[in-house]
Amino acid sequence: MNMDMSQYLDVFLEESREHLGSLNEKLLLLEKNNDNISALNEIFRAAHTLKGMSSTMGFDDLADLTHHMEDVLSDLKDGILVANSNVVDVLFKCFDRIQIMVDNIELTGNSAYDNTDLIAILENIKKGDFAEANSNVLANQNNTNEIASKTEKVGEHLDTTNFQFNEYDYTVMEEAHSRGFNIYHVKVMIDPDCVMKSVRAFMVFKAIEDEGEITKSIPPAQDLDEGRFENDFELLAITHHTKEDLTAIINDISEVKVLFIQDVNVVDKIDKLASTVTAYDADALTTPLVTEPNQENNQEEVRKAHKIKQTVRVDIERLDNLMNLVGELVMHKGRLEQIATNDKSNELNETIEQIDRVSSDLQSVVMKVRMVPVEQVFNRFPRMVRDLAKDLNKELDFIMEGKETELDRTVIDEIGDPLVHLLRNSVDHGLESAEDRVAAGKPQEGKLILRARHEGNNVYIEVEDDGQGINTKTILNKAIEKGIITAEEAGKMTPEEANNVLFYPGFSTAQAVSDVSGRGVGLDVVRSKIESLNGEIFVESVEGQGTKFRIKLPLTLAIIQALMVAVQGEVYAIPLSSVDETTMITKDDIKMVQNQEVMMMRGNVLPIYRLNVLLETPEKPEEDSDMYVVVVQKAGRQIGLIVDTLIGQQEIVIKSLGKVLGGIPGIAGAIVAGDGNVRLILDIATLF
Repeated sequence: MNMDMSQYLDVFLEESREHLGSLNEKLLLLEKNNDNISALNEIFRAAHTLKGMSSTMGFDDLADLTHHMEDVLSDLKDGILVANSNVVDVLFKCFDRIQIMVDNIELTGNSAYDNTDLIAILENIKKGDFAEANSNVLANQNNTNEIASKTEKVGEHLDTTNFQFNEYDYTVMEEAHSRGFNIYHVKVMIDPDCVMKSVRAFMVFKAIEDEGEITKSIPPAQDLDEGRFENDFELLAITHHTKEDLTAIINDISEVKVLFIQDVNVVDKIDKLASTVTAYDADALTTPLVTEPNQENNQEEVRKAHKIKQTVRVDIERLDNLMNLVGELVMHKGRLEQIATNDKSNELNETIEQIDRVSSDLQSVVMKVRMVPVEQVFNRFPRMVRDLAKDLNKELDFIMEGKETELDRTVIDEIGDPLVHLLRNSVDHGLESAEDRVAAGKPQEGKLILRARHEGNNVYIEVEDDGQGINTKTILNKAIEKGIITAEEAGKMTPEEANNVLFYPGFSTAQAVSDVSGRGVGLDVVRSKIESLNGEIFVESVEGQGTKFRIKLPLTLAIIQALMVAVQGEVYAIPLSSVDETTMITKDDIKMVQNQEVMMMRGNVLPIYRLNVLLETPEKPEEDSDMYVVVVQKAGRQIGLIVDTLIGQQEIVIKSLGKVLGGIPGIAGAIVAGDGNVRLILDIATLF
């Protein structure tokens, strides 16, 4: 029988990446705590599912590698092996190889890869011949008698004796029983004439695990996947389904029939060997819950699992098209409002109010659909930081906060590279070695924090370390040496201004350059990327205590609130996120300080610029006695912009100027106004 599996390739790739993400995250947890049974179980489940999917799709090399991974993981679960650092390192190498193979499948449709090197290592680990693993192969033999006694104690309460159970199995069954799950011993028969027994077995597993969990099988799962069984097999299933419902679900699969199904009775007489319980959520899609004894949290996981099942994947291009249509609607709504103002029609005004309400609701829904948690970006960093710290022989605790903070998908896609650069700099040059930290009276383990949070219409992302900080004297001396600033300018700089020299193009310090990164090298590129997203970056540092890079980003790049102003008959839009306030002054309020126009505002000196001069408008302005000033934020400082007229606040749809006109300093894009004219959007970050 030949089946065309190409139609399932996209699903395979998407689900493979989800399982790879789970593998990466749980391997990091397992490395921190090799007794983390929940993490180990989820790693096993991800590897097992990858193997089954790969085998079904015909990607034999990938299936073979994950099969050997599963053998080692099975021994880790059963306590035959211990997850020491060397074993985890090998599992990480397997993860990297799987990542490469999945990428190759996407590019070429082929998973062919020579994995004999990794397979040989995995087989040695399983045999106990691997260096560090060898001493731990039989680490749990001291518990053999205790396990045997528990088997005798619990065996009498099980309706089946075909399965071999260990302490972990008993803990799982007891917890499932206490939470009202049903535990069934199921025997399944496959039609003797079936030509694809392994596929039918996989479909049975998939059907049960969509609404439950399979903890044991006879023969083992890998034998079922590879068709090494007669016409029947047995399963131990944990589910909320009744026997009748579960039987119907399995029997719905062609060429498959349930021979018998019976309850497995578990009494609550098993002593727990750990302080926490690994809970299984039968409502989750084959996903074990984390270690958590709190019943409310378990119930919350159940609710989240139900919510996950109700989501659908949508191509980002479809969301972009939907956003463009909403943008057109907002633009034409503005045009209607202008027509209504001119015609003064009550009926038209009422209709526009309804359109305004509907379009606002539609815009809000579309914006929320496009919002995704920064977790999608953050999850790639723990492995990177772990590997880098290991290469540099540094000890650190990497903490991520605010992963649930949401950003527009467009911003999410662009923010990854700047964060990679900042994190690598912090690990390489921000944090000291363990010896230097101890000598400086600090904890041996450094701390690196990546956090995100909402604040108004912006999202702030911070990279903070408790390392050696920035030496401003070294920065200024190097900047003078390179001719970036003069000695006179350096003498007038505050520490904050000196730190901002890091973002000057081409700036670097010899002691901050390495093969990995350099504090200052490439930071101008980081700033350029962030400014292209209408964001800003700030740096705070205290020498000897640490450094914090703070990135300010808009929630979305598509539809924003803006202040409309007029200069020499032309209308411009200033993003409201950059505006602090507006005020009015007279010519007498303007003073000159070192050839710079300034004004006093609440006791502070505020530098002011004439927008017509910055934009080089052709006509000479006629100065009125009263002038409007828009106070904007740039790099944490306030600056005043003198404009001719304040028109008011407006919702605008940002349009790109394209490759030819893109990148003009001071211009972030354009809008099509309600009257059909094109208006430019000012970029405060690059205007000055």
